Amino acid sequence: MFNRTLKTRLEGLARQFPVVSVIGPRQSGKTTLVQLTFPQHTYINLENPEERDFAIEDPKGFLSRAGKGIILDEIQRVPDLFSYIQILVDEDRQPGRWILTGSQNFLLMHQISQTLAGRTTLLQLLPLSILELYPDKPDITWNETLFKGLYPEIWHRDIDPKDWFRGYIQTYVERDMRDLIRIGDLTTFSRFLRLCAGRTGQLLNFNGLAVDCGISQPTAKSWLSILETCGLIMLLRPHYANFSKRLVKTPKLYWVDPGLLCHFLRVLDPDDLYTHPYRGAIFETFVVSELFKAFLHNGMEPDIYFWRDRSGHEIDALVQIGRQWIPLEIKSSETVSKTFFRGLNYWLGLDKGEHSKHGILVCAGKTSYQRSGHVVLPWWGAAGHLTKLL
Repeated sequence: MFNRTLKTRLEGLARQFPVVSVIGPRQSGKTTLVQLTFPQHTYINLENPEERDFAIEDPKGFLSRAGKGIILDEIQRVPDLFSYIQILVDEDRQPGRWILTGSQNFLLMHQISQTLAGRTTLLQLLPLSILELYPDKPDITWNETLFKGLYPEIWHRDIDPKDWFRGYIQTYVERDMRDLIRIGDLTTFSRFLRLCAGRTGQLLNFNGLAVDCGISQPTAKSWLSILETCGLIMLLRPHYANFSKRLVKTPKLYWVDPGLLCHFLRVLDPDDLYTHPYRGAIFETFVVSELFKAFLHNGMEPDIYFWRDRSGHEIDALVQIGRQWIPLEIKSSETVSKTFFRGLNYWLGLDKGEHSKHGILVCAGKTSYQRSGHVVLPWWGAAGHLTKLL
């Protein structure tokens, strides 16, 4: 099984809080993680209809099985349990007794904020990072990795990603969306997903997305919000460093998993990525996702932004660690050109050494080295480099 980075943080927080909640997209590995971390806890999956009926009809009797520790998997399926857990926690604040997991972040976080505030801590698990998949140097190419994506089951069972993602969308994505919002026409929603895929790495334009999909702007905002809180997409916020009054202040949209993105973009083979028109956007999506995982899987909120002014100067990703700002340029080329450093040099010129000492270029190459005063990293190296600084 994969060694998940979040396990260390999970163990530490379970020694401090009576309730620890692990949220994240479906099939990201939450169940496996909590079962391996707490093997002595009673495990109950609320996707099981019998267990769910028991919890709904007799919540006190259901929770009496907690004993010294219990894992309640997919707890958002029975939201009323939160109130009963609150009462039991107030009676006995034994650390680590209650381990909760949930896939629909929106519902789970709403219930936690209402009933378990001050009693629980939240951790977020995304699909595998490249470091969790390959602790050492990967023995697979960048295009094969991005095509397969990083959901654990694909790698653990060596499943054809095309078949797996087709089932994933039908079984989880569409069902969860129907549970959370009223979607009368799945065809329209499927078109919305593909339109979002075509906008990965781009500035978010709600109006343009709504018009192209044939829905209202409020509906587009609602659907995007649900996709984000369910852990399928992420929004990269702009950084407002006051180097220029003419800054772009619109967020950029990215997909959490490059394999799911490839499926929506109808990439049929890993080699297609070499010439695909979205090659750069898919590669950038992968790197940004890896940066998010570096923070989240260490139990930290991601301080990751992008920076762009209206003159066309841009930093693809700007990572903030304390007072240090780390600018990153992301290129899908394996050959490094001196033009790749223009954005980094421009940023450093504005910063004047106050927050940034050098930039980082992440490319599709296979080695790391220094060039023109910057660090050049291979396609798999960004998260590892960042983790050392956290």
